[in-house]
Order: sequence, then structure tokens, then C-alpha cells
Amino acid sequence: MANNKKKMTPVQQEYQKLAKKREPARPVFKNCLKAFLVGGTICLIGQGIQEMFVHWAGFNEKEASNPTVAVLILISVILTCTGVYDKMAQWAGAGTAVPVTGFANTMASAALEHRSEGMVLGVGGKMFKISGPVIVFGVVAAFIIAILHWIFNPGAVKGGA
Repeated sequence: MANNKKKMTPVQQEYQKLAKKREPARPVFKNCLKAFLVGGTICLIGQGIQEMFVHWAGFNEKEASNPTVAVLILISVILTCTGVYDKMAQWAGAGTAVPVTGFANTMASAALEHRSEGMVLGVGGKMFKISGPVIVFGVVAAFIIAILHWIFNPGAVKGGA
């Protein structure tokens, strides 16, 4: 990798050494702990919402999954619009990016940022700027996993319901 870097003058090399010495250490454990706590709390809230659908609305666990995701997305979009989600994300880092709420946040924040450009070219066109690659990767990964499952476990794949 060092061969790919641009050749630096001796002064630039000396500056790089000095900058690395003075660079503060990253609190990796602390950042991981914050991400785990916030991501886990989001998932815990999701589990609570699903339990409410099961116990109060008469859904079974499988039926409660889709409305649970919809409620989490709605909460995420509301928190994004009020600026709360961004503050959580600054504190927790990747903990807010991993669950479905992080995906909703990227779409909502991009839509908010570009709403002045109009509904079609602004909101419609730009809200997939960040989340579009995630959708593509998810679809391609699901396809590859399904093919591998079909190849290595042909008896598990049955036609019909």
C-alpha cells in the first residue's frame, strides 16, 4: 500500500510523523460500546413494539413483523425530521446506522436536504443517493445466498406455499 501513495518530500514526511504522534487515540472500545447500546436499544424497542402487536392487536409473531418495521421506520423519520436522530447518530455512530431505522434516516435526511429542488428531481431523485447502493447490495446478496441455498440444500426448496 505504501507504493501506491504519492511521493512525499522529506518535509511532508516529517510533518506526517509529527501529525501521527499528536493524533489523539481513538476510543474504539468506548465507540463500540455506545454503538452496541444504542443499536441494541433500537432493537429492544422494536421487540417491544412487536410484542404490543402480538398481545394487544391479536397478531401472531410472523404477522406482527411487518407493522413493527413500519412503526420503527415512522419513528425514525419523525426523529430525523426533528433533528433528534442526527444527535443520536453523532453520539452512537454505527449503532444507529445498522438497524432499519438507519436506512430510513438516510432516505429521510436526503429527502429533507433536497426538498427545495422539487418533489421529483429533489426528493424523488436524491433520496436514493445514499440508500440506493444499500438496496442494490441487499438484493444482489439475497440473490446469491438464495442460489447457494438452492445448490447446497436442494431438498429444502419446495415449490408452492
